[in-house]
Amino acid sequence: MSAPQVHRGWQGAVLKVLRANDFTVTVTGPAELVSENYLRLPMSGGGLLTEVGVHPTMWVRLWIPTDDGKPHQRGYTLVDPDPATDTFAFEFAVHDGPAVRWAQSAAVGDTIGATMLGSKFEMPSPAPAGWLMIGDLASLPAINSLLDAIGPVPARIWLEHTSESDTTVPVRRRPGDEVVWVARTGAGAALVEAVSSAAPPIGDHSAFVACDTVTTRAVTKVLKERFSLSRKAIKAQGYWTATH
Repeated sequence: MSAPQVHRGWQGAVLKVLRANDFTVTVTGPAELVSENYLRLPMSGGGLLTEVGVHPTMWVRLWIPTDDGKPHQRGYTLVDPDPATDTFAFEFAVHDGPAVRWAQSAAVGDTIGATMLGSKFEMPSPAPAGWLMIGDLASLPAINSLLDAIGPVPARIWLEHTSESDTTVPVRRRPGDEVVWVARTGAGAALVEAVSSAAPPIGDHSAFVACDTVTTRAVTKVLKERFSLSRKAIKAQGYWTATH
C-alpha cells in the first residue's frame, strides 16, 4: 500500500517556489538489517536518476508520513545510485523517530515523496594529495559514496558511534585508508578531540565534515586553524541537530 498523502505545509510551499524537483519513489524489497542499529531499504526512483543524474554524497528530502498528517521532512543520501536502472537504497540509523518507523514497516510497492533541492558536490580539481572525512552513522552513506569517487588517493576517516554494533556497519575503505571509530561522549567533544590530536596532513588535502551541527562547526574550526585547510578545501554540513 502506498504511504498516506503527506500535507507538506509551508516547507513544501517554499520548495515549490524554489522550483525543487518532486518525485515519487517506490520500495522494491524488504528492509535489510545491516547491523543491530542500521537498516537498508531498496528503492526505485520514479525517474529521479534519469532526470537529475548522480553525484557523490547525493541526497534528497523525504516526506515521511505521520499519524497526524503533518509533514516530517528529512534528508537521506542515495546509496549505490544506478542511473541505468533508476534504483538506489536508503540507509537508516535505527532510533525512535517517524522515518525509522516508516522504513521498518515499509512493504514492497509502498511509495514516498522525495524532493531534490540543495544537494550538490563538485570534486576538487586538481585532485588533492588526500582526504579527511569526519562523520557518523547519519553521514556514513555520503562518506562511502565519496570513497567510491575520489580515485587512488588515501583518506583518513573519523566516525562517531553510540554503540559497539555501529562499528560493524561497512565502511568502504580502500588500501591506504585509515578508519578511526570514536565513541560519542561530551556531545561530540571526543570526536573533535580525536581529530584535533591527529598529526596534520602532509600536502594539499580536501575534507568532508558531516556530523551534528555543533560538532561540524567545531571540527571545521580545527581543520582551518590546526590543519591549515582553506575554506574552499572543506565541504561541511550539519546533518542533524543534537537535542541533549
